[in-house]
Amino acid sequence: MTQRQPRRDDLLTSFEVASQPGNERVVLARVADAVAGVGLDGRQTRRLETAVAEAAMNAIEHGNREAATVPVEVEVFRSDGGVVVAITDQGGGGTSPADLPEPDLDLKLAGEQTPRGWGLFLIRHMVDSLWVTDHGPRHTVWLEMEVSPASGAERP
Repeated sequence: MTQRQPRRDDLLTSFEVASQPGNERVVLARVADAVAGVGLDGRQTRRLETAVAEAAMNAIEHGNREAATVPVEVEVFRSDGGVVVAITDQGGGGTSPADLPEPDLDLKLAGEQTPRGWGLFLIRHMVDSLWVTDHGPRHTVWLEMEVSPASGAERP
C-alpha cells in the first residue's frame, strides 16, 4: 500500500459529478466499470464499491455541502498491486480523519457521541489503504485496493 499519488499514465478514468444526493450511485457505477478488468475478485469489487459510494456521499454532503455547482472529482488509477481511487471535494482545511474519534456504539447509544461518524470507519474497513490530502480547499480521499493473490477467484 503506497500512499502516494499515482502516475498520470496509470489513469483509467477521470470524471466529475454534481454535488447532489444520489450521485454517489453514479460514481459507484463508473468506478466499477473502470476497475472491471484489473483483477479484483467479486468480494474486493463489492468492498471497493461500498467505500467509493460512502466517500462520494461524504464529498457531496460534507465537503461540497450539496452545492450542485461544485463538482466532486473522481480519478481511478491502476497501481502496482491493484487500483487507487481519488475522490476530491472543495471542503479542505477541515478536521483530519485521523483526529476523529473511533465510533463507539455504546457512547452513541448513550448520547455521548454523535450518531453520525460511521462513514470513514466503514471506508477504512472496506479498503486496503485510505489516506487524505488537502491542498488549499481541495480535499482528496484516496482509496487503495490490492489485487488478491488468487486474482479473479470469487471469495465468500
